[in-house]
Amino acid sequence: MKKILAVPAAAAAALALALTGCASEAGTEAAGGLQIDVPDIAMMEGLGANEKEVNILAWSGFVEPAWSDAFTEETGCTVNRKVFATSDEAVQLMRTGEYDLVSASGDASLRLIVDGNVQPLNTELIPNFSDDIVPGMKGQLYDTLNGNVYGIPIGRGANILEYNSEVVTETPDSWSVVWEKDSPYAGKIAAYDSPIYIAEAAVYLMSSQPDLGIKNPYALDEKQLKAATDLLKQQNAMVSEYWSPATNISSFTGGNSVVGTSWEVLRKATADEKFKSVLPQEGSTGWSDAWMLAADAKNPNCGYAWMDYTSSPEVNGAIAMNFGMAPANGAFCDTSAEAKAHCDYYNATDEEYFKKVWFWTTPIDQCLDGRTDVQCTNYQDWTNAWATVKG
Repeated sequence: MKKILAVPAAAAAALALALTGCASEAGTEAAGGLQIDVPDIAMMEGLGANEKEVNILAWSGFVEPAWSDAFTEETGCTVNRKVFATSDEAVQLMRTGEYDLVSASGDASLRLIVDGNVQPLNTELIPNFSDDIVPGMKGQLYDTLNGNVYGIPIGRGANILEYNSEVVTETPDSWSVVWEKDSPYAGKIAAYDSPIYIAEAAVYLMSSQPDLGIKNPYALDEKQLKAATDLLKQQNAMVSEYWSPATNISSFTGGNSVVGTSWEVLRKATADEKFKSVLPQEGSTGWSDAWMLAADAKNPNCGYAWMDYTSSPEVNGAIAMNFGMAPANGAFCDTSAEAKAHCDYYNATDEEYFKKVWFWTTPIDQCLDGRTDVQCTNYQDWTNAWATVKG
């Protein structure tokens, strides 16, 4: 049986602004009464005794012995970790029923919720889910529906424009240098290798072709998706490399790419001052990760214990520093000079900065911008379109 989680009409406009983390420049037109169909899965009302283990799917760097061993000593829960490489892989693995928790990005989390793979969370059982969690990582549609929380925030980051300042001598203020066919850097442009990259094209089209009517880069009807796909095909002729986190750094340091989309942690890892980054005037996409508990988790008590433990300022900050992202728990930023420097670099508590960022959100048939007169394209449509871009 499914139930409809309805956003109250009075709050719908505000929620639509928060659908992907943008507030002012984008997503300002929303219809009231946005509804998403989700499976009716019970929320835990209380905790029992901890089980002996917890099985976690995680991005590399999110679960390390430095804190998992301490967690085991404190709770008795042995941590069994499996690292995944892409959000698509994480979704597939969660559907096997073999894992209790996953560190899900926004391009995975809504899929997991709508398909009934994860359960709503009782935040009263997670004391560290407190006022210290930065505001911009609470209440987002990709992991929160009608007041039901499905994800406990871990960290976030923007997809920025990285460039080699010895080649790109003037600071670029627009994504046009990677999208327009007259770009002087054609053949040296780096692009992210994922269907969710379609949203990058959509963000650019929102300002360069406003007549398309794109209000949310994850809510594209067929015409809008075609426009984004056509732009991607145009860019394809100029792309030097479609990167994964494992190949991004070498693409820039090896000279294969001189400009393109990147992450701050990857730009920092180049360890050369000639590589710089900027958040262009059009804004950007970004990622926001959260712990999610499987609907049929075999070890839910250990799962809750892990979510609480890793939400403390110290542990959440350690994960953020290890991976290279803005921590979810803003209190970490005041724990040391090193923590403050890390938070400053990643704009951890700068909500004005993140207002320009559309966090990854799974595209679904229902238009996330509130439109009801058309059907929007879903992630499978995006996957099919992406295949035509790369050929």
